[in-house]
Amino acid sequence: MSTISAADVNKLRQMTGAGMMDCKKALTETNGDFDAAVDYLRKKGQKVSAARADRDAKEGAVIAKTSADKKTGVIVLLSCETDFVAKNEDFVAFAHQVADIALAHKPADADALKALDMGGLPISERLIEQVGKIGEKIDVSRYEIVTGENIVPYIHGSNRLGVLVALNNAATEANFTAGKDVAMQIAALNPLALDKDDIDPAIVAREMEIAKEQVKAEGKPENMIEKIAQGKLGKFYKESTLMNQEFVKDSSKTIAQMLDGVEKGLTVTSFKRVALG
Repeated sequence: MSTISAADVNKLRQMTGAGMMDCKKALTETNGDFDAAVDYLRKKGQKVSAARADRDAKEGAVIAKTSADKKTGVIVLLSCETDFVAKNEDFVAFAHQVADIALAHKPADADALKALDMGGLPISERLIEQVGKIGEKIDVSRYEIVTGENIVPYIHGSNRLGVLVALNNAATEANFTAGKDVAMQIAALNPLALDKDDIDPAIVAREMEIAKEQVKAEGKPENMIEKIAQGKLGKFYKESTLMNQEFVKDSSKTIAQMLDGVEKGLTVTSFKRVALG
């Protein structure tokens, strides 16, 4: 049995919002495994906060841009150590320059982006120059690229969060407005995936297991467990997949229904969301 420290208990409490004693018991029962402890709390019926992997850097600037023809979009997260630097005009301008180069050359990943030329030197060396000027660690800690028929960008909260939404139909004013609404929804609700079929089967299996344990804990009859758990899984899909989420501006419609109402057949083909921690 591993020793559970007060720091570990506090870390789990910060991750989940659960009580101190519940966190201690969860860690004790799972031998200090944080992921298993989160599942333990959920199986016991605790409503826990979602500690998501997209919280990449504490400070920095997130830049979301599209090409002139709206068929390519990029998100660049230029990270730093302090809020003071993140808000510096020169730092933000540098982040925009990196994003412009990414749009022009469409590199496959962050390493390929940092190898591209920026005024006679690779971006990687320009980053080192910035470290010398600013005195903080500066890096391109996240880079995403989206291609499609019509890409809509959105930046929220002084470059703290960026979203790209790819729509299947050509750009019109109505489609752009709908795409911006979808991007704002993604920023606020952070869906796991586009639709049901896009969720990792392992995550679905995990959610189903948790749902069954919750139903058992509620004392439901054995012959009802599977059916009630399936209902809980349906709620998970509705909350966690973009196309099945309720549209925040009109809860009588899902995102899929809202888009189809704007233009028959209009849908989202992909999206990316990058946020500071």
